Amino acid sequence: MLEPFAQSQPLTFGVELELQLVSLADFDLSASSPDLLHLLARKPFPGNVTPEITESMIEINSSVHSCYGPLLEELRNIRDTLVAAADQLNIGIAGGGTHPFQHWSEQRIFPKQRFQQLSSLYGYLAKQFTVFGQHVHIGCASGDDAMFLLHSLNRYIPHFIALSASSPFVQGQDSLFDSARLNSVFAFPMSGRAPFTLSWDDFANVYFAKMEATGIIKSMKDFYWDVRPKPEYGTIELRVCDTPLTVERAAALAGYLQALCRHLLERREQAPVEDDYLVYNFNRFQACRFGLDGAITHPKTYETMSLREDILTTLRKMEPHGEALGSMDALRHLAQVVQEGGDATYLRRQFEQQGSAEGMVDAAIRQFRGKR
Repeated sequence: MLEPFAQSQPLTFGVELELQLVSLADFDLSASSPDLLHLLARKPFPGNVTPEITESMIEINSSVHSCYGPLLEELRNIRDTLVAAADQLNIGIAGGGTHPFQHWSEQRIFPKQRFQQLSSLYGYLAKQFTVFGQHVHIGCASGDDAMFLLHSLNRYIPHFIALSASSPFVQGQDSLFDSARLNSVFAFPMSGRAPFTLSWDDFANVYFAKMEATGIIKSMKDFYWDVRPKPEYGTIELRVCDTPLTVERAAALAGYLQALCRHLLERREQAPVEDDYLVYNFNRFQACRFGLDGAITHPKTYETMSLREDILTTLRKMEPHGEALGSMDALRHLAQVVQEGGDATYLRRQFEQQGSAEGMVDAAIRQFRGKR
């Protein structure tokens, strides 16, 4: 049985980032999370840090915030704490949705019961899940608001994929995708999108109850949807973003989502309907494959438009919300990304300039540290 939808302050938000642990000797992934977590446990940590499914990953979680500025400050404090600890272990920490040349077969599952169970169930997919994403939680006043937001956001999912895309290289090759990471997520049977209902009662007591009765799922954690409700927190969770190369971009993406949710909750757009999803997979593919250079089809008018121009138009539309929420700097940051190119473009440029994938990883480590 799904727990009741908890009360939370609407539009509060928090960020989760999955990060790469890298050997500074050869710039491959390093199975260092047990040592790093042990070292970090010796003193207070801003936010929270936990293991991830393989030992070359960690996940950091911010506190709950209502404003972009304090979130950015906390993410910077978390970054600085991580970097100081990593320096003691002679490892690097990097963002990016994929490591460019690690081999999944060499990864080690972290010794935690849930991770071991996932490995047993999903086989090699569990090790191939050594990919790195950003998740953003948005507080909702009710379960019905959560379902409304979850489905209203379908129109904007390509924005977040393209703005965060940082996984062009896989297994030593340029995948030709700006976000190849999401292809690994899509391999899981419970990925994709949530079923269409705007009623929390229908979702919890009809859909979830049926799924639970099948024995296929036991909790919301078993769904790998692009956006999913988190009733224990009273939030929805956006899950499509690659981990950006910098915490500044991670905070900006969260600020954009908060402004967009404020806009949607004011019911300034047509309500979502099931047919909106007719174009969903195509739009998502365009953003993954071509990033900001993709084209998307509007779910209600069926007009095809430039993703780059659609993002810029939406960022301008969000300015009154950015002013009200104190997140104008976040919107300006993302407008600059649209105009100058994102992390996938940066990584490809670094590969060309450095002449090696190792040099590209070194550049990503310096980006995370805040050093060019």
